[in-house]
Amino acid sequence: MLYDKSKFEEAYNNPKLYFIYKEIENIKNIKILELGVRNGISTSLFLKLCEENDGQMISVDIADCSHLYQNKRWKFINDSDDNFEKINNEINNIGSLDVVYIDSFHEPNHVKKVFYNYYKLLKKNGFIFVDDISWLPYAKSSYRESTWNHEMNLKTFEKLLEIKFTNNDKLNIEFSFEGSGTAKITKKSDSELTEPNKIKKIAPIKNYLRSIYKKFK
Repeated sequence: MLYDKSKFEEAYNNPKLYFIYKEIENIKNIKILELGVRNGISTSLFLKLCEENDGQMISVDIADCSHLYQNKRWKFINDSDDNFEKINNEINNIGSLDVVYIDSFHEPNHVKKVFYNYYKLLKKNGFIFVDDISWLPYAKSSYRESTWNHEMNLKTFEKLLEIKFTNNDKLNIEFSFEGSGTAKITKKSDSELTEPNKIKKIAPIKNYLRSIYKKFK
């Protein structure tokens, strides 16, 4: 099938995916890279846009999802999303990307690694969307309490802030905290990104006053 209507409707009615859809629905000749397919919910949303807007799409997953759709606008790659040589070559066949959707291995250093690679292949004013950046649903006593998800989502959120902090003039970033959260990064410049630096926190004033007190004690 070209795309799954029921899966499209499920994606369209999902606040996290609708947050993405409303930003990209009018991009003509859209070029999309999707990292992480699973059941093909987001894939169906993107494929419908490709059908309507004369677009092309590449999806990557370590599981074989090639059976989900038969669509000439869709290229599926059964591999890890950090096999950059292979995937970059496929991207070069369709041209610069308008959209990258990162929904694969939700670990901050992995997210950062794929972000920096595919950002280089993104058009100016293009978007990178990163899934699972909110730790709120996984906090203590929350409805999906999970130590692992809480830690990974919080660290991914912080990693994206570090990227923004170090490259403030090159990109913009917005967050939706619907469900497990989504980040929207807009490419403002074709300049190469700088490696992110830790954001230094300012000590509370009481700590400063305590240090002064000890100094003169």
